[in-house]
Amino acid sequence: MLSKIQYISHGDTVAEQKTNILNALEAGCKLIQVRFKNGSKEQVLEVAKQARMWCNQASALLIINDSIEITQEVDADGVHLGLTDASIEEARKVLGSSKIIGGTANTLEDVLQRIREKCDYVGLGPLRFTSTKEKLSPLLGFEGYQRISKELELLGLSIPIYAIGGIVQGDVQLLIRTGVYGIAVSGMISEASDRRALVSEIDKIVNYA
Repeated sequence: MLSKIQYISHGDTVAEQKTNILNALEAGCKLIQVRFKNGSKEQVLEVAKQARMWCNQASALLIINDSIEITQEVDADGVHLGLTDASIEEARKVLGSSKIIGGTANTLEDVLQRIREKCDYVGLGPLRFTSTKEKLSPLLGFEGYQRISKELELLGLSIPIYAIGGIVQGDVQLLIRTGVYGIAVSGMISEASDRRALVSEIDKIVNYA
């Protein structure tokens, strides 16, 4: 079963990326996504290799954003693909059936597409404005998550959905009540004064709300 807290890395340099990933793991995160949009392939690979080593030591799963090639090269546990990235079918052919493949979604139609494509989970958002993502899609708000969860229920469909986009600690309980599986966060953990206490608190909410 996938952890209900997914940490998405951020940082403008290799050093910042590595520091934030290590901090998240030391705080207790068990599902890490390496996302380094502005890094060169070599830089992303360097971060991914280090993250692979640390995730192994922490018994955490490692997902690579966008790159099937780097996922394969570092033997990550899976890949996360945006709507305009490589197809889920292509990723499955290259990576095989045992790897996790996640997909971005912004609307109910996107979620239905991801279910048809047999994604393992969906990152659905954004909840609200976030400075960590350029070209932001229309905001969903809590009502958007609730509406999509209800529509899926009516259709008899399900897929683990991670809420993403500008989430703060006070949002977590409300989001879980909308029917999402978990949360994907970045700044909330990286910028916390006591990361371990925060992750512990969120873990209780997402698993027992």
